Amino acid sequence: GVRLEVLLNATTRRDEHGNVIGVVGIGQDITFRIAQEREYSKLIDTANAPIFGVDTQGRVNVWNQCAMKLVGYSSEEVMGHRLVEE
Repeated sequence: GVRLEVLLNATTRRDEHGNVIGVVGIGQDITFRIAQEREYSKLIDTANAPIFGVDTQGRVNVWNQCAMKLVGYSSEEVMGHRLVEE
């Protein structure tokens, strides 16, 4: 068999009185999207330029190998820490 990554969304079905009478679910095959995201992450990590990312609070959430070589901090040392204030 082939392994698939599936995104499932479900919601309750209700009658006219608001009583739960079942569940409606929708499944979407996201195998290709997951593979693309992994390839994209690999490209970022192995790029010949330093690449980093921060979240909305300024915490590092992307740190590639070139950034590590340039700055001297591994991804384990910087991930989750504020880029500017620390």
